[in-house]
Amino acid sequence: MFAVHLLAFYFAKLKEDQIKKVDRFLYHMRLSDDTLLDIMTRFQAEMEKGLGKDTNPTACVKMLPTFVRAIPDGSEKGEFLALDLGGSKFRVLTVQVSEDGKRNVHMESQFYPTPKEIIHGSGSESKLEEGILLSWTKKFKVRGVQDTNVVSSLTKALKRHKDIDVDVLALVNDTVATMMTCAYDDPRCEVGVIIGTGTNACYMEDMSNIDMVEGDEGRMCINTEWGAFGEDGSLEDIRTEFDREIDLGSINPGKQLFEKMISGLYMGELVRLILLKMTKAGLLFRGEKSSALYTKGKIETRHVAAMEKYKEGLQNTREILMELGLEPSEEDCLAVQHVCTIVSFRSANLCAAALAAILTRLQENKKLTRLRTTVGMDGTLYKIHPQYPKRLHKVVRKLVPNCDVRFLLSESGSAKGAAMVTAVAARVQAQRKLIDEVLSLFQLTPEHLVNVKNKMRAEMEYGLKKETQPLATVKMLPTYVCAMPDGTEKGNYLALDLGGTNFRVLLVKIRSGRRSVRMYNKIFAIPLEIMQGMGEELFDHIVHCIADFLDYMGIKGASRLPLGFTFSFPCKQTGLDKGTLVEWTKGFKATDCEGEDVVDMLREAIKRRNEFELDIVAVVNDTVGTMMTCGYEDPDCEIGLIAGTGSNMCYMEEMKNIELVEGNEGKMCINTEWGGFGDNGCLDEIRTQYDTEVDEGSLNPGKQRYEKMTSGMYLGEIVRQILIDLTKHGLLFRGQISERLRTRGIFETKFLSQIESDGLALLQVRRILQQLGLDSTCEDSIVVKEVCGAVSRRAAQLCGAGLAAIVEKRREDRNLEHLKITVGVDGTLYKLHPHFSRILRETVKELAPQCDVTFMLSEDGSGKGAALITAVAKRLHLKKDN
Repeated sequence: MFAVHLLAFYFAKLKEDQIKKVDRFLYHMRLSDDTLLDIMTRFQAEMEKGLGKDTNPTACVKMLPTFVRAIPDGSEKGEFLALDLGGSKFRVLTVQVSEDGKRNVHMESQFYPTPKEIIHGSGSESKLEEGILLSWTKKFKVRGVQDTNVVSSLTKALKRHKDIDVDVLALVNDTVATMMTCAYDDPRCEVGVIIGTGTNACYMEDMSNIDMVEGDEGRMCINTEWGAFGEDGSLEDIRTEFDREIDLGSINPGKQLFEKMISGLYMGELVRLILLKMTKAGLLFRGEKSSALYTKGKIETRHVAAMEKYKEGLQNTREILMELGLEPSEEDCLAVQHVCTIVSFRSANLCAAALAAILTRLQENKKLTRLRTTVGMDGTLYKIHPQYPKRLHKVVRKLVPNCDVRFLLSESGSAKGAAMVTAVAARVQAQRKLIDEVLSLFQLTPEHLVNVKNKMRAEMEYGLKKETQPLATVKMLPTYVCAMPDGTEKGNYLALDLGGTNFRVLLVKIRSGRRSVRMYNKIFAIPLEIMQGMGEELFDHIVHCIADFLDYMGIKGASRLPLGFTFSFPCKQTGLDKGTLVEWTKGFKATDCEGEDVVDMLREAIKRRNEFELDIVAVVNDTVGTMMTCGYEDPDCEIGLIAGTGSNMCYMEEMKNIELVEGNEGKMCINTEWGGFGDNGCLDEIRTQYDTEVDEGSLNPGKQRYEKMTSGMYLGEIVRQILIDLTKHGLLFRGQISERLRTRGIFETKFLSQIESDGLALLQVRRILQQLGLDSTCEDSIVVKEVCGAVSRRAAQLCGAGLAAIVEKRREDRNLEHLKITVGVDGTLYKLHPHFSRILRETVKELAPQCDVTFMLSEDGSGKGAALITAVAKRLHLKKDN
């Protein structure tokens, strides 16, 4: 027993001595954690350089776009042919991808020896189906192929065989194929790494970071071609004399320096050179060399892997060394085994540092404190070496502790992956066609817009005429506001603002001369049961809110204040303080109000309260208030536009054109109530099935059709209907409709504004969709953004066409060659949506080129505007009395 322990002790001491000997000799091959972090930082800088358009030409790491923009989502199906060319054998496969819920792939393949004249290089694709061979790797160097389109060459070769009918869809790098194969099994996979004869990595990069490709939306797979890292000398401090010797003896000196330090093609040769030098120094084999040890290529990576096996490694080492004509001692075998460990460990360390740089970039792109991702792995070195994967994984996790990384071994990566790229391309192409068909329904041609402008003009004329007004969809309601502010208005006024789910009461103090207005207000909610309950209850609630505000301001017992009532619903006015509700909009349905004078209903409610008295001077539409507010600042303003929850327009019309009101002198503001435009079917040509669904599900089917295509209250609902339809057809969210998406009104218009914001990363779009219970991919987010853009763009264009009709009418009425006019604008859609206002202005300019239209953002038109209308009315009343 003692002898056994003594023998074990002797062997352990022997092993320790040999390890120390090798460690001293290969000191420069052992890399510290700090060195690896430094290499990681250098690689990050090279990636950044490769992605930049100006810096790419001088970058070593070329960061080649692959034009692979999506990973598998499980819905791929069909039969595909895959060609795998890149090693000593050429493989042809038929790949059957079936969509049966199990992500099933069936492959049949045939291997063919690769003639020496056929080789595979690294390509720079300009499209998914194009690829120019840039340079040779893997020991190949053939004339007449470099700098040519290899897909074009293949296509020409196929055409020479009349019996073959194949459509070449994609050129795929084996690294990309590895990622795609693993992504089919694990949707989190967004990195592919090959560590075999050669080495490379690819990953999904944000399009906004890829200067060499147009477009900022979505992601694209980048083929890093990391084997060239260090060609600029950035790795000289860690390269050894053995690395330099290998490089000088290669067919491409000075090239692929990183690959020569880590890939399987060179690992065995590195070990051979180290053993040769150690033998020459008398550190191995008693200084006795063999001819095989001098022969290049005699030690291969498979030998290195065999020598590092856990149990039989020592025996394997002895056998391999004896095959080389050497007579190794026990000490020699231990030393050689440790040389293999240092060489392979350095390879794993360097690979881990570069991979850690990629993972860090992904984490930064996604703005995550912790990244969870999967790396698809392939390559003979990774697969056959007994220790390599474990070492690589451990070092990666040490370098990027905030990344939860799963390493997934690829199954037939280069072949299955090529088929998956093709399958995804086919799926995306088919889906794109269907999505484009839906989006095309919202694309308005210049002819469409001119037609809308002309029809709006015609409907306006009908609304102004006594005979045709009852049947007109654009009601052109007189407001009895006959003058704009002139700056002499003064006094204290109350203003009420009712036009949505909130109700405001304001005290407005106007000072003359300096055009000074000070406002105090309080907001009150209107519960749904009151909005859709009895009319008397609604007005009692309004008066209760007024009483609360008067108490709040300490003016309940003050003298009878003049009041302007902003009532943002279609009203037929017969006087400034007389307004009959035509119909409720915006979700209101209070009974016994339509056909009644809302001013009288307010006065009755005040009487029932019997706490205070008010002088109700004017009932005001919010659109008119907007115009008056801007008119107070700009005398050229005589149009008001609301583009918010609702949509409406008012303008100053010549009295002679208003047949509903007596008198031909001067002007009067007309509340167009253009939301009803199209209720007679004149817009059916451009309405879609989604508009019909939104209309039929609304509180007022068949009414306010123009408003339902242009206002914030409905745009989100249109988007929701489109998303449901696309999902039903399997074009979004993997065909899964969440319960929240089925809920009417859940997709608010504020989401459109957020999703369409410039510079908003798709990750943020995904987070918005997650609030709606939608588990979206990057590709889903792009489509949702496109849908939002199509719906909001059409809304802005339709609004612009309507406005163009009005400014053109004003120009013609004033008999001007060129009109200069200001439009006062209010509404959340106009103010908050990132593109609505621009598209609206562009449309007006295109359709009314003889009009110079200035847009002025209103400052509280419904509150301040109501007070100004009341103040103007008081000014005119005093002038009349005097």
